[in-house]
Amino acid sequence: MATKKIIKAKKPAKAAAKSTEGKPSQAEAEAAVRTLIRWAGENPDREGLIDTPARVARSYSELFSGYDTDPREYLERVFEEVGGYDELIVLRNIRVVSFCEHHMLPVTGYAHVGYLPSKRVVGISKLARVVQGFARRLQIQEKLTADVAKAIAEVLKPRGVGVVIQAEHSCMTIRGVNNPGSVLSTSHLIGAVRNDPKTREEFLRLTSNHGHP
Repeated sequence: MATKKIIKAKKPAKAAAKSTEGKPSQAEAEAAVRTLIRWAGENPDREGLIDTPARVARSYSELFSGYDTDPREYLERVFEEVGGYDELIVLRNIRVVSFCEHHMLPVTGYAHVGYLPSKRVVGISKLARVVQGFARRLQIQEKLTADVAKAIAEVLKPRGVGVVIQAEHSCMTIRGVNNPGSVLSTSHLIGAVRNDPKTREEFLRLTSNHGHP
């Protein structure tokens, strides 16, 4: 029985690691939350709020964990023996939880990721991890979409890549224009997925489910 050949993809030049010099301590983060609670008009020392600063700091550590990882590393373990498969590979409905860099409010929705392999493929769970790794940062949706597509293109070197993200932005659904239900769609297409009309049409058709399973 044939076995899958597993190789390590050649790493692209790595961006300089983010410096943690000057990063506030846990105690400083908690103090900042206490200040916001007071600013909102509440008493951070009352029973229901006394542990809130610590909880918020811990939750932010998880929600912004994307700064502590290089999502490209998830794509390094690839398979070369694919039985001649050379059609689109599309993973839909990857849950996205990110944060708007303008208001630090949640951006939630779905990402659809596809690529046209050349000689190797990657485990499908790794595509989801790449999306999640980039998502857990402060950013605009357009940048998130492009970052995911470029990472897949740089590491896997496929013939084409497509990423579509459809998400709801709390900064406009619970404040400001207060327009719940509005969804922002962004896409970033590379190579054959962008330039070949049939491949582009196929990718967009496979991902046109408006962001919902």
